[in-house]
Amino acid sequence: MANTRAMANGNGAAVRSAKAEHDEEENIFLFYPNLIGYSRVVLAVASLYYMPLHPRTCSILYSISCLLDALDGLAARRFEQSTKFGAVLDMVTDRCTTACLLVFLASAFPRWSIIFQGLISLDLASHYMHMYATLSMGGAGQSHKKVEASRSWVLKMYYSNNKVLFTFCALNEVFFIALYLLSFSSPYLSPTLLKNSDSPSSLQAGTPAAPKPSMIFTSPWSAGAMEMARANKMDSTVPWILAIVSSPIMLGKQWINVVQLIKASRWLAEGDRAERKKQGLPRKKSNGKKRQ
Repeated sequence: MANTRAMANGNGAAVRSAKAEHDEEENIFLFYPNLIGYSRVVLAVASLYYMPLHPRTCSILYSISCLLDALDGLAARRFEQSTKFGAVLDMVTDRCTTACLLVFLASAFPRWSIIFQGLISLDLASHYMHMYATLSMGGAGQSHKKVEASRSWVLKMYYSNNKVLFTFCALNEVFFIALYLLSFSSPYLSPTLLKNSDSPSSLQAGTPAAPKPSMIFTSPWSAGAMEMARANKMDSTVPWILAIVSSPIMLGKQWINVVQLIKASRWLAEGDRAERKKQGLPRKKSNGKKRQ
């Protein structure tokens, strides 16, 4: 009888142990794709630190951060660790890093700042509207990358094919990185880099009118530090090639953003009409006047 109880107690402990192990909560924040996402954030912040003064270091760090965007998706599929948190982390990182780079370009090219401001607004608005429309109209369990062809064949092709999605996102970033490098290397885009040797300058080194650079830019964080960084000779050939090659894809990406914004707006409007109809709105008003 005692042996039976001991066996029962032993089996019960084993069952409880197995159940406890099964019921143990997974730490979503330590999934491999999310760890890659955190490293992307660190690399992006590091690239922003070097952005005003060290174009080569910044470009390398920023590019690695962008390339890891493809790796986290592979890890999610390989280890079956696709999560909503990971998808949102990935999208937020993409939007924030691109916006920060465009903010810098707006300061580097003040004449065209309104264009960069418009691109930031379009990027944020289209993705927010698309995400919100997917969650509110498609259900909480539906991914923003699942788009029906009947709703938009462009977005269907863009989101359903990983190669197409990676190509558009990668070359879009390549264009802005190339433009960033050109702000340090091309006198055609940055006239301050152009030195006219034919007409001698009225400012001669050593005169009070032209003090030493160390007297002007006493701090590497001063407003003129970027002009000092531009004195670091860079060849603009490769950035020009990258900008020209990637420009059609960049324009295509902006067109997709416009399509995404319009389609999401129409989808939300469909939901609003259905909801108002369910509530009996607009209410019919009586045209007849009450008799006295």
